[in-house]
Amino acid sequence: MSPKSLKIVFFGTPDLSVPFLEALTNEPDFEVLAVVTQPDRPVGRKQILTPSPVKELALTKKIEIFQPENLKKDSITPRLHHSTTPSLHDSITPADVAVVVAYGIIIPQAVLNLPRLGFINVHPSLLPKYRGPTPIQSAIANGDTETGISIMLLDKGMDTGPILAQEKIFLEASENQISLTEKIKQLGPKFLIETIENYVAGKIKPIPQDDSRAIICKLLDRESGKIDWSEPAEVIERKIRAYFPWPGTWTDLLHNGKNIRVKILKAQLKNNQLEILEVQPEGGAAMDYEAFARGYGKIN
Repeated sequence: MSPKSLKIVFFGTPDLSVPFLEALTNEPDFEVLAVVTQPDRPVGRKQILTPSPVKELALTKKIEIFQPENLKKDSITPRLHHSTTPSLHDSITPADVAVVVAYGIIIPQAVLNLPRLGFINVHPSLLPKYRGPTPIQSAIANGDTETGISIMLLDKGMDTGPILAQEKIFLEASENQISLTEKIKQLGPKFLIETIENYVAGKIKPIPQDDSRAIICKLLDRESGKIDWSEPAEVIERKIRAYFPWPGTWTDLLHNGKNIRVKILKAQLKNNQLEILEVQPEGGAAMDYEAFARGYGKIN
């Protein structure tokens, strides 16, 4: 079919998802019928209930919003289901395709089967490398010189579906999580739209992934950022770039008889040695390392 008036349901949650939704809503041949995003979550020290960035954009665009805790049984189903059998939901326009960008909740197979053209997912790596939840951090932490964007069809596995298109992104020596995320946000939306158009027009044949080449990246938590000072300086420096701002890298320091946690915000390699540039002591503000060392003592 022609992509004209293609009906879409968008699944996404964090800031990374926002430019993709923005681009889809601005595309004259696409119509975003609804947005599915995670429920409002408590944020900050005061635990204020806060909507996701995707919900905030959807509100400004006046798009129907769904926020289920899970998708096993939810009112989104009629928006996705193309049925030849008349039902009570015939007055609801169903989507032709669903688009997923960092939604963050597993989508059951029964839901994946509903849209006529399936679920198209944007994954920030060159699959099958870095399947899983932390492909951006993993590419930087492992010292890769390139990564990319994979646009794929979702199946029941973890990022195992067939590939529709891929685009490479070269990594700078100073690349960090923030800068790589920005590259994906800048390059990805246009690439997604082009891929959808080609797929709908029958110009793309999905290519199965080579499972023998798969690399799985793990979920990170705060403990993942604890620095192991026995690792080589270049490994520590890469992790500092990869893990900022989340989960952050940190170490413990004994100060006035008390252990304090110190975040390492910025560092560089100098003569094969790690030079710390900026830190943040527990309960304090970010500060220059030299000023910190005068008041607290040197790290490691």
